[in-house]
Amino acid sequence: MALVHVAGVGKMGLPMAGHLQAAGHAVTVSDPSEARLQLARGQGLAVADEAGAAMARADMIFSSLPDDAALRQVASQVAQSARRGAVYIDTSTVSQQASAEVAQVLAAAGVFYLRTTVSGNNKMAEAAQLTVMASGPRAAYDSVLPLLKTLGPNQFYLGEAEQARLMKLVVNLMIAQTSAMLAEALTLGRKGGLAWGDMWQVLGASAVASPIVKAKSAQLSQRDFTPTFTVEQMIKDLTLILGAGADSHVPLPQTALTYQLFHAALAQGDGQDDYAAIIKTVERSAGLDTRLQDKS
Repeated sequence: MALVHVAGVGKMGLPMAGHLQAAGHAVTVSDPSEARLQLARGQGLAVADEAGAAMARADMIFSSLPDDAALRQVASQVAQSARRGAVYIDTSTVSQQASAEVAQVLAAAGVFYLRTTVSGNNKMAEAAQLTVMASGPRAAYDSVLPLLKTLGPNQFYLGEAEQARLMKLVVNLMIAQTSAMLAEALTLGRKGGLAWGDMWQVLGASAVASPIVKAKSAQLSQRDFTPTFTVEQMIKDLTLILGAGADSHVPLPQTALTYQLFHAALAQGDGQDDYAAIIKTVERSAGLDTRLQDKS
């Protein structure tokens, strides 16, 4: 049994903390949101009276955070509080630059630092179906692998430094582009008279029925844009992706256009909808009624 502290119990961090506890580990949690802490208490998780003290006791510290600034803040607290030899495991989607800065701070504090990005949404986190992409010290990865296995069926070790951060951006680039592909294809079909539901049935049985298309079909076939990952969150990730492309001098013209579509979706009031709401953005540009449930 490991003593584990989880910093950040949002939609991803909360189910991860629950899986760690269910596996028999002693888990405490912290979060700046009292509402999230109330949810954690309701699920039987112990809320730390003081995060720094909980980090000082922990063998391993997990975090699931929204952005670079939050990572820097929590990592600074880890460096100040955690004992030498503890392992800090961050699952956030952040820039390679911020992560590399954090690595230097933690190395100076004698804390092992694993970048363990995850692929999957909050529903997949709840079902322990996340894919883990890890980089950092190999010995630290081997020591925490049993805990990572509680998060999902697949774990990949990618290297000693920021490889996991980049791999997450590669995956999310393809997710964003899949939504753009669906937006254009489905709008073309609707404008030409194909029924919305019929298109989803055919796509699900066709050569383009990738796991993500199949995963989205049940919801989107009903034109349900309840978010698993919002337009605003995808804009944040695309900003990181385009920044990584600029840093490496890799042209990403299709991704740049998709980024503009997401900004259009945000401007049109869909920022808190599922990222697939760019379908509605393209439909509007084609003069289609986005309020229809099917019909055309």
